[in-house]
Order: sequence, then C-alpha cells, then structure tokens
Amino acid sequence: MEQVQADIAGVSPETQVLPQLININDPWDFGEVYAALFDFAQSYAFNTEQDDYLIHLTTGTHVAQICLFLMVEARYIPGLLLQTSPPRRQKTGEPGNYTLIDLDLSRYDPIAQRFARAHNDAITLLKSGIATRNTAFNQLINEVERVAVRSKAPMLLMGPTGAGKSFLAKRVYELKKARHQIDGPFVEVNCATLRGDGAMSTLFGHVKGAFTGALQDRAGLLRCAHHGLLFLDEIGELGADEQAMLLKAIEEKTFYPVGSDKEAASDFQLIAGTNHDLRLDVAAGRFREDLFARINLWTYHLPGLARRPEDIEPNLDYLLARQAVELGHKISFNKEARQHYLAFATSTAAQWRGNFRDLGASVMRMATLAEGGRISADQVTNEIQRLEQSWHTQPEIQNDILDSLLTVEQLAGLDLFDRLQLQTVITVCRECSSLSEAGRKLFAVSRNQRSAANDADRLRKYLAKFGLAWAVIKNS
Repeated sequence: MEQVQADIAGVSPETQVLPQLININDPWDFGEVYAALFDFAQSYAFNTEQDDYLIHLTTGTHVAQICLFLMVEARYIPGLLLQTSPPRRQKTGEPGNYTLIDLDLSRYDPIAQRFARAHNDAITLLKSGIATRNTAFNQLINEVERVAVRSKAPMLLMGPTGAGKSFLAKRVYELKKARHQIDGPFVEVNCATLRGDGAMSTLFGHVKGAFTGALQDRAGLLRCAHHGLLFLDEIGELGADEQAMLLKAIEEKTFYPVGSDKEAASDFQLIAGTNHDLRLDVAAGRFREDLFARINLWTYHLPGLARRPEDIEPNLDYLLARQAVELGHKISFNKEARQHYLAFATSTAAQWRGNFRDLGASVMRMATLAEGGRISADQVTNEIQRLEQSWHTQPEIQNDILDSLLTVEQLAGLDLFDRLQLQTVITVCRECSSLSEAGRKLFAVSRNQRSAANDADRLRKYLAKFGLAWAVIKNS
C-alpha cells in the first residue's frame, strides 16, 4: 500500500490517497466481499460536491475487483475506477501507467444500440420476422427471449392445438444455438403418439434383448438430444412410469434404458407443450405433481388465432411469401379479394379451430389454385365456404352448458369426445340431488366389477380433470 501511495504521489501530487482497511476473512468469497464493501459504502461519508473520487481497482483478489466494479456501476460508491499498472521494464525507472474507467453507460450510446439491435434481432428470430401486432403476444415473446438466453431451466408452452407451440420451440432452439448455448440437435416428439411398452424405449432407449423384438441397442430420444433441445409436445399424455423416469432425467441428467442396469446420461434442455391445463391432471392424479413443479418454472400461454385477429394479416403475408418460395413464383391477392378474405378471417364467423394450421392450409389451397399467381375474389369466396364447411362437419354441440363452466382456453383444448362426454356427465349431475347419486347413475355397470365401489370419489376425480366441483355445477 505504501508503494502505491508513493507511486501516485509521484505522478499526481495533488491526489490524496486514503487507504481503507476492510476486514474480510475469505477474500475469494463473493458474498462476504460484496457485503463488506456494501457496508463500507453505506457508512462512508462521501462528499461529491467537494471531492472527486477515484477507486483503486488494481488491488486485492479478482473477486474484490468484480465487487468494486459492481459497486461503482450501481453508484453505491460515487466515482471512477482507477486502474494502475507498473512499467513493463521496472529496472529502467520508467513510470507506470494508469487508466480511469467511467461506468456511466449513458455515454456509450453505440454500445447500447448494439445491445438493442441484438435484442431486436432475437425477437425477430423468435417470430420468424412476422410483425405481430397483438400486445400480449409481443410481451410474451419478449420475455421468452430473455429467458431463453439466460436460463437452461425447462419451459412449458400451453395453448390449443395449432397455436404455434412447436414453431416457437424450434425458434428458441435456433436462438440458443446462435448464442452458442447449445450445439446438439433439436429433437421433437408428440407424447400422444407414445403408447404401451414402446413409450419407454422411444424416450429412454433399450439394450439388445430387453424384450421380444429388441434385436439391437436403441439410444432413445433423450440421448439423441444430448447437448441439444428436447421438445415434448402433449407431455400430459405420458404414462406414470415415463413421467417418473423423465423427472429423474431432468434433475440428474441420467436415466435407465429399458432392460439395462447401467445408467445412461444426457445433458439436454427441455421445452414441454400441452393443449390443456396440467394442473387439472395433477388434481386428478394423472400427472405427477413433482414433475409439474419442475417444468412449471417458465410457463407461457400461447393464445389461439381467434384471440389474435390483429395478427392474421401479418401472418397471411408471411404464409404467402412461404408459398411463393415453394411454388417458385410470386403469390398475391387482388385488392378486392384481400379485403374480402381479411374481413372474414378477422370476424367472429371465423372459428379457426385448428388455429394457424387452418390458416396455413387455407393459404396453401388458394395459392395452389391461383391463376398467374393472383388470388381472385371468387377463389376467396370458395375458400371461405370450404372453411365454414370444414368447421361444421362435426355434430352440433350444445355449448351453453360448457360455456358457463369452462374458460375459452379449456374449451379450445377439448377433443370432441371429451366435450360430448363432459356435457353428458354435467347433465346427469344436474338431474341428481347428490354426488353419490350421480356417481351411481353414471357408473351403474362398472361399479359392479369393483370390490369396493366409491362412485362419488370416481366422479369427483373425473370432474377435477376439468377444474370442476360438484357445488360449481349445481350452482351454475
């Protein structure tokens, strides 16, 4: 310290050096060092009107230097950082060097602009250049971008079929890869397609001879996603055994292939997708609560197309451009046809049950039939009729009962089978005076095949899958 004082005095006699003794047991402990410097900054009587402060950075451990940097950048210590260094050839008697570091980032507009451009480029990548206008969706994408580049934790994408969960998962992968955060592949699987014994083998692999037909080892999708990103769409469809093994793989990065007593390892990042509320499955005992807690850290609800009418036009332009590339020539509407299509597409008459899949299929049909690359008003009229017919090919459903009990998101996430079944169950419940009576009526046959029938409990668990309770149904 005396040498530093002497050196500074030799270069700048007017600079007063005030050594500050701070007791730190472990100078490499970040928490201890930062706390000690913070306490010093809070207690020291800085007089910024009278004095200009320089904080000598070139002393102590690297941890101390980082903490000093943070304290000055946050203005807990008001001043500039002073970095000193000895001469390259100390025996010659040459003076050393010093540098003043001003951390007022407002002076560095070019740096701020570069960060802003990088952020905007990432947002554009996640949206594939589609200039979406929906405020809520843009806010969602903005947060997804920040989480994607800062966290390796699982991400859960919720939303109706065709809302773009797979599309967004791929863009998150591309963003992470562009930032050199992953270098493995993007692996996608729809868990609804995994059934029976093959589900474990598909996900976790198997060893030769593990079961009939296992003629050779199989790596499984988790090992294929090593150092990459695994997208498990419709994760709620996984069976209990697969859920347990997946939880271990997420937490420990290891799992057991089918038929093996040796653990396999895979360091993958996970995005899960679902078209219904997993909390209802947890309540009904169909989905593990600990697995849900593990994947529910960053959860995002993607709205369906009907809830983003202002985004239909930019997505229409994006899909037209894609069709132009595939067909090898430009595709466009004439003015009247474009106005006619957008008027229908953004109206309440457009149900968009398949969301962006419906829109994509619609644009593909019109582009394929367009004479000379121009979509006419007559084509639009025919396409609207085709869409309306496809949406009304399903039997008419009395939605008044379900509309009063379920949210729009829940209704959009129900298959026709579930809608019809739930409607019948609710109708029976409203006709009965108690949960037990309704259960006996609904399970009149299967209850005789059980050693201990508990109809009320079975019915209660079924209703819980949809977030419903007996009192809510009777009072609605």
